This record gives sequence, structure tokens and C-alpha cells, in this order.
Amino acid sequence: METGIDILRLEVRERIAILTLNRPEVLNAIGSATVERLEAVLDEVRDDDRVRALVITGAGRAFSAGADLAEIESFTEPHQFRAFVGGLTRASSSLQRFPKPSVAAVHGFAFGGGLELAMACDLRVAERGARLGLPEMKLGVLPGAGGTQRLPRLVPVAVAKQMILTGEPMDAERAYTVGLINELAEPGQTLAAATALAAKLADGAPLALAAGKRLIDDGQLMDLDAAIGYERETVTVLFSTQDRVEGLKAFRERRVPDFRGA
Repeated sequence: METGIDILRLEVRERIAILTLNRPEVLNAIGSATVERLEAVLDEVRDDDRVRALVITGAGRAFSAGADLAEIESFTEPHQFRAFVGGLTRASSSLQRFPKPSVAAVHGFAFGGGLELAMACDLRVAERGARLGLPEMKLGVLPGAGGTQRLPRLVPVAVAKQMILTGEPMDAERAYTVGLINELAEPGQTLAAATALAAKLADGAPLALAAGKRLIDDGQLMDLDAAIGYERETVTVLFSTQDRVEGLKAFRERRVPDFRGA
């Protein structure tokens, strides 16, 4: 049974918030309490000026085995399952819309809801040999927290169909080849590699980072002309920021810019 805040640990290292799924005894299965805690943590760090980027990882030997099957098996009515899936969907959507960039650090495996959570992050780092998959088909159901929609936006449609319709996982090396993973790390080095990548993101201008996320995510849902217009209006707004002034000044002075998010 999930209890307390320890099911999702929060640590801030310099400008990076590290969120750790912390139920290693059940391979970080994600239940309702984890979902609630995740949403609360995202609210907590959204306006924390110390935090410029997020890393999500898992304690123990895996990122996450997926949704908590013990909790799901306790449901007796479809509406209970609908509420459970709805909560996980909201948490994943909150992560995707979070204004600060996020990186998933995947080790061991990320299955089902765990992979759905990782796909809601902006970038993903996985250790060599890790496995990623959406095995719901093997249980007679389908991914229900964005898996059928996010996966084909990240990899070729034929690859997404194979993963979803067979339920078979792929290893990290193959996931890297098809674009599901951004970087591969050596075993035991995943969190360090993900944190290093998050640090690069944290160096960016906060307003431009948030705007870039919106442009990419929202633009995919528009026709090209509308998306380009959206881009033009967004960069025009960014032109008036102090960070733009600082960026140009730092470039001229050949130094690292000191972006303040203003």
C-alpha cells in the first residue's frame, strides 16, 4: 500500500529537481498515491526559482514496472479503473505541460504506466540493456494514460503499432535507434547522464525554454502555416525580455549568459 511522501522523493541539486519513484519493493509500481504526490511535487517546484529542470528516476533496480496491478485488481467497477487511469493521465499531462524541461532517467525497465510517464518527459536517457515497453495487450487491455498517442509521436508509426499491438518490449539500444531514447548511458550511470543533460537544459533562458516546449508540443497539432505564425508571435514576445538582452550582451562579451527568467 502506498503511504506518505516517501513514495516520491524530491531533492534539489543546484538548479535541478530530482524526483525519485520510491517503491523499490514493488519495482516502483505507480498507484493513486504516487500520482497525487507527483502532481503535488510539480505544483511545488513550478514556481521555485531554484529549479530550472527536472529529472525523474526510480529507486532500486528499475525505473517502473508500470501501474500498480494490486490496486487495479481491487477494483470491482469500470468507473474505478476509469478514475485511476484518469489520474495517471492528468499527472502525465501535467508533466508534459510543465514549463521547465524534464528528463527521464531509465534503468532496468520502464513498462506500461512507467513508460507513459517517461514519454511525458521532454527527453529520455536509458542505460544500455534497459527494456522499454507497453505490455498491456498481454493483459487484454491497452495503454490508457497517453501511451497509444505519445508513442507514435515519438517513433515511426509502424514501430509504435508493433510495440502496442504485440506488447513486446524493446531494449534501450533499439529505442535509441528509433528515437524513443535521446541518450544511452553505461549501466549504473543513468542518473548521472540524465542530470548532466538536465544541467545543459538548465543553462537556457527559462522563458525561452518554456516557450520552446509549447511551440513544439502545440505546433504538432496545428497546420504548418498556423504553427509558423504561432512561432513568429512567440519569438516576438521573447525579443522584449531581459534574457534576450543578456544573451546578446554575453555573446558579444564572450561569456556565459546569466539568464534570470525575465
